[in-house]
Amino acid sequence: MCRIAAYAGPPIPLENIVVRPVHSLLAQSQHATEAKLAVNGDGFGVSWYGSEGDLGLYRDVLPAWADDNLTNLCRMVRSHHFIAHIRASTVGETSRVNCHPFTHDGWSFCHNGQIPHFADIRRRMLAALPDDLFNAMRGTTDSEMIFLTLLANGLRNDPQHAIKATLDQIGCAPAHAPIKLSCVFSDGHTLYAFRHSSVGHAPTLYVSGVLDNGGRSVASEPLCGVAKRWTELPQDSLCRVTAEGFTFEGFSGVIAA
Repeated sequence: MCRIAAYAGPPIPLENIVVRPVHSLLAQSQHATEAKLAVNGDGFGVSWYGSEGDLGLYRDVLPAWADDNLTNLCRMVRSHHFIAHIRASTVGETSRVNCHPFTHDGWSFCHNGQIPHFADIRRRMLAALPDDLFNAMRGTTDSEMIFLTLLANGLRNDPQHAIKATLDQIGCAPAHAPIKLSCVFSDGHTLYAFRHSSVGHAPTLYVSGVLDNGGRSVASEPLCGVAKRWTELPQDSLCRVTAEGFTFEGFSGVIAA
């Protein structure tokens, strides 16, 4: 499973979330504690928003711990809003276009989990995309397909509806191989996150309390290594995070195997 860390708040160097914490995303790339695989070495990426709303993106296929450019970039770049991801691939080859986050029209998105029947629904879901989003598809992952389908289903105007409609399009998976999704995405103003599993527990996501600098973080595993200082996202609810706080909004109509 992949690992995610994101931030909203006053501008900080990316390294304050990605590199420096005791259980930072970089540490989780080799020592994840709440995933089936402790090592996540199939690429990485980070997206960040500038003061004018411009969106930066850096991705590569190297393991996060093996790329000095990542630590240098994280030390030099400051942002009020960013998402970082380390990949343990399940669908799609190890290539830069398959590394997260994915970006389009001011949105950034990353995902942890899998759609086990993706090969069976890929053609149908591609055909359902409007032309501009179909042409935006660059890779071969279920993750990018989820992102583009969310956009097609009205993510900008109604994230809850977009999630429910996308889950409905994904449909049901075999009971022995459940759908498992943990997604974090942003428009540069609000961080959004949700977890879903058709059977059992979805991959973990936590939201922090107020950090030392006044911001907040969403992460697959608490960056301080102490879970009780963070709030686990409930399944099948949408979490909205800003520097001012976070809210959970349950949604009904999710799929079930």
